[in-house]
Amino acid sequence: MKMWSDMGFSKIVHKGCFLFAVMLLAGCVTTTNSTQPKPDLDQAEKTHVQAGLGYLRQGDKKPARRHFQKALKINKNSAGAYNGLAYLYWMENNTELAESNFEKALSIDPGFSQARNNYGTFLFSQQRYTAAEEQFEKVSKDYEYDNRYVGLLNLGRTQAKLGKQDKAIDSLKQVLGINSQLAAPYLELADIYFDQKDYTVARFYLDQYGKRARQTPRSLWLGIRIERIFGNKDKEASYALALKNLHPYSSEYLEYKQSIGE
Repeated sequence: MKMWSDMGFSKIVHKGCFLFAVMLLAGCVTTTNSTQPKPDLDQAEKTHVQAGLGYLRQGDKKPARRHFQKALKINKNSAGAYNGLAYLYWMENNTELAESNFEKALSIDPGFSQARNNYGTFLFSQQRYTAAEEQFEKVSKDYEYDNRYVGLLNLGRTQAKLGKQDKAIDSLKQVLGINSQLAAPYLELADIYFDQKDYTVARFYLDQYGKRARQTPRSLWLGIRIERIFGNKDKEASYALALKNLHPYSSEYLEYKQSIGE
C-alpha cells in the first residue's frame, strides 16, 4: 500500500502525511428562553470522518469504524465515511467490502479525488493495472485537487506496469514540473530509462534520486546494474556494500548475489 499517499500511510500506500485532531462535538447549550441552537449536522459529519481517519492513521480500527458509522447516521450519503470504511476494510484484507465502499463514495461524489486516488491505489495493489490507470487518469485531470501530483505519480507507475513507457515518462515529468524536489519520480524514471537501455539518462535520474532520498534496495540494485554496464567497479562495489549492510534480507540483495554466482 505504499502508493497511497493521500491518506498518509507509508507502505500500501506513499509516503505522507496528514494528522487529524479529534474534535469534540459541542453539547447543547440552554439559553434564557429555553431554546437550543440548531446542531450543525454537516460539521458533525465532517468531524466524525476526520476523527475516523485520525484513528486509522494510528492503526486503531475499532474507534475509526465507530466514527465512520456515526457519520453515516448523520448523513447516509457521506462520501467521506464510505472512503474511510473502504480503507478500513482494505486494512482488514476484506477486498470485496473495500471495493464496494470505494465505489459507493465515488457514486455519491464523482469529484472526490482523494477517494479516487485511494481506489486506484487499491486496484494497483490487486494488480488490476488497467482499472487503476483509469482512476489515476481522472485524478490527474482534477486541477483543483491539491495532491494532483500524487495521482500523476501513481499514473506514471501504473503506465510503466502496463508497458506504456512513453506515457509513463510524460506523467512522471509532469510530477517534476509541479515539484522538482520530489524524490520518487526520479527513481521511476531511472528504472524506465534503464529498461529502455538509455543508461546515461538512467544514471542521471538515479543520481538525482540519491540527492533527495535515502537509498532503497531497489535504487541500490539499480545502481549496481548501471555502474556494472559502465564498468565502474568502485561505484558498483559501493552500491553492493550498502545493499549488503543495509538490506541483507531484501529480494534485491538476493538478486545481486545470484548475479555474481553466490
